[in-house]
Amino acid sequence: MKLLLHCCCAPCSIGCVEALAGEGLEPALFWYNPNIHPMKEYLSRLESLLAFAEEKELSLLDEGKYVLHSFIENTVSSLDKAEEKNNRCHYCYKTRLELCAIRAAETGCDGFSTTLLISPYQDHEEIKRLGNEIASLHGLEFLYRDFRPHFRESQKQARALSFYMQKYCGCLFSEKERRLEKKK
Repeated sequence: MKLLLHCCCAPCSIGCVEALAGEGLEPALFWYNPNIHPMKEYLSRLESLLAFAEEKELSLLDEGKYVLHSFIENTVSSLDKAEEKNNRCHYCYKTRLELCAIRAAETGCDGFSTTLLISPYQDHEEIKRLGNEIASLHGLEFLYRDFRPHFRESQKQARALSFYMQKYCGCLFSEKERRLEKKK
């Protein structure tokens, strides 16, 4: 299977790529994360992923757009709605998976997946549902794998390799939540 793997960051990519290699798959990597805020965070994650791709000799398709304004506009119609985690996460998953599927189809891939599936903090059922829905629209397979058992080891390897380690999912709202939790 020729697979395009949406990547949110290098630390999450490590465990997913290793697990897929165990199945005999070597995915091409895809970077598209319009949710990441601020620009410095976006660039730190991208640079780390580029280093990982180079080290593993994996191809990386970089969408090359920083479109935070679009993410915020489309995620919320009011500030109150923005605070609804399920609403914003649904849009965030959907927009990244949709573009990954489009690029997978354009590049001759049979399927796509995402490194979001390694995180114990993400909604796997929603990602799986959206992935399958989007895959059927594009004549592709959404490769669902529960990569969560690889999460801690992936983080450990990322630290050992001195990859940038983020402290929140990436969006403005998750950063706010992290800071509020930290104050408690």
